[in-house]
Amino acid sequence: MKVIIIDDENRSRRVLRSILEDSCKEIHTILEASNLIEGVKLIKDEKPSIVFLDVEMPKHSGLEILDFFENEPINFQIIFTTAYEQYAVEAFKLSAIDYVLKPIDEREIVKAFERAKQVNSDNQIKNKLENLEKALHQLSLNKIALEVPKGIIFVSHEDIIYFEADGVYTKVHLENGKTELICRTLKHFTEQLVNQPLFYKPHRSYLINLKFMKELVKKDGFHIVMKNLNTIPIARDRKDEFIQMVNRVFN
Repeated sequence: MKVIIIDDENRSRRVLRSILEDSCKEIHTILEASNLIEGVKLIKDEKPSIVFLDVEMPKHSGLEILDFFENEPINFQIIFTTAYEQYAVEAFKLSAIDYVLKPIDEREIVKAFERAKQVNSDNQIKNKLENLEKALHQLSLNKIALEVPKGIIFVSHEDIIYFEADGVYTKVHLENGKTELICRTLKHFTEQLVNQPLFYKPHRSYLINLKFMKELVKKDGFHIVMKNLNTIPIARDRKDEFIQMVNRVFN
């Protein structure tokens, strides 16, 4: 049996290769690629039985693999490796797509390998991937993806108190008291949430969730006290707009 590992992290590939060599004796060939483009070429050239595919990779996510097989059969089984949090794991489960959570566990890899040997129908695999895309899209309708060092966490819009610009990064202040530092500018989130009435930008450095406003303080300029007791300034040129918005939304 031939297997391909597609993962941008060299260490992850090494760990997975070692487990497969030690515990899955039916595998006679293990090939590796560090990104989806290289991986797709390997798949088409080598025609593996199983592909271990990382989800979170630069340039192209593993979830984009269908885009490279639009009019071609998918006659290999896919096992996703992912650091996704629980919300996204539910999408994998609903779609019946096999996955293994990082850090990789030998027992889970062996179980996934045994399951993968039983399924190798082109239509079945394509349908599952399409269902996964739909499930993740549905998930994105009321959650936002935050890229953190360990992967991606999905957070409900209603759990975000406010976004705060920090140079080319953004601090995301959550209702649970945590603050996540995200390698995205505030502009990225402002554009992403432009059609979400919950969010308002009172100042160039802040995007707030109106649900968590606690108090408006009219002293030394206008300030908003949020639920976590942090104070957000209102820019002078947005003061009138803010008052109009409050009257429109809350009255």
